[in-house]
Amino acid sequence: MNKKLSLLAAATALTLLSTQGAFAQKAYDTGVTDTEIKIGNVEAYSGPASAYGIIGKTEEAYFKMINDQGGINGRKINFISYDDGYSPPKTVEQVRKLIESDEVFLVFNALGTPTQSAVQKYQNSKKVPQLFLATGASKWNDPKNFPWTMGFQPSYRVEARIFAKYILKEKPDAKVAIFYANDDFGKDYLAGIKDVFGDKASKLIVAEESYETSEPSIDAHIVKLKDTGADVFVNISTPKFAAQAIKKIAELNWKPMHLMTDVSVSIGSVMKPAGLEASEGVLSAGYLMDASDPQWKDNEGMKKFMAFIDKYMPGANISDTNLVYGYAAAQTMVQVLKLAGDNLTRENVMKQAASLKDFVPDTLIPGIRINTSANDFAPIEQLKMWRFKAGQWELFGDIISAEVGG
Repeated sequence: MNKKLSLLAAATALTLLSTQGAFAQKAYDTGVTDTEIKIGNVEAYSGPASAYGIIGKTEEAYFKMINDQGGINGRKINFISYDDGYSPPKTVEQVRKLIESDEVFLVFNALGTPTQSAVQKYQNSKKVPQLFLATGASKWNDPKNFPWTMGFQPSYRVEARIFAKYILKEKPDAKVAIFYANDDFGKDYLAGIKDVFGDKASKLIVAEESYETSEPSIDAHIVKLKDTGADVFVNISTPKFAAQAIKKIAELNWKPMHLMTDVSVSIGSVMKPAGLEASEGVLSAGYLMDASDPQWKDNEGMKKFMAFIDKYMPGANISDTNLVYGYAAAQTMVQVLKLAGDNLTRENVMKQAASLKDFVPDTLIPGIRINTSANDFAPIEQLKMWRFKAGQWELFGDIISAEVGG
């Protein structure tokens, strides 16, 4: 009996060896075959953040284009995207479904800080990549504790560091008033500014004023900040409150250098309601080209993006930055899968995602590149400043990177 078993074991080992020899280059995890790669996604197609639903639609269209071109190394992408209504309990349900019933290879560019926080531990315990998240929280860059999680866009902390560098360069003796949302988003920004100000923070910052998102009006806060004599106003607020702040500053005839988070740079929902004249001169920073801005019409990357829209999303509103964002994220995902070759294990995909060198998606502002490493999971850490002028945003100056002391 033992002899039979050992013969059987030897035969099995031999079969395994010869099979491994034949497929030395091929290694698959759940969700991958010779013909398919299953990618999961959760998006706010309904609920309070449904304006972001177009990101998922853009990604779906991008993957369709890749499939029409023959896929990635002969494999078609099967993109499975569910609505979580921007509700954490629903996110948990949908992500479990993707991993346990649909058996996806990874979850890509899922949206939202509160929603993705709800599944981060679960996905890391399952060792399923939570890759290129659509949220600006800095906590996604924690490879030591969460090796299966990686963000995509510049984090709030990265943007804040870049604002702080700009302030130090332009107004080294600034009196800075910081107005921020009393939540993780606001506190991330505050931390980023202090990262760069360092031991000068106590001298430079003359006021820190927070607001609650439940407040109907923030006018009293603005009056209080003006009275501090600050000549720099850092506005870390969501669109409704950003518009109120711009309007109130103009009413008070206060003229500080005004830096505003890129969360609130929408001309339609912030600058116009605040008043175009009141918004004149407001500063922010960005990393994506605006497809509706004629200055990019001859840019090669933008030409590719426009050709994609014409064929796969005809009639889409190109002034919506969610389109150029979804396109850049999907293009980066495809690059990682290409680099992984036939070694499509979850571990190798994370390894490739953490070894991107100077990758340039078509819709990023020229000069901005994606770089990652095993101990830095933040793909985009550069921005370019822009100023609101005559009803539109204008880029100026050099690209600024977020390294502290760099």
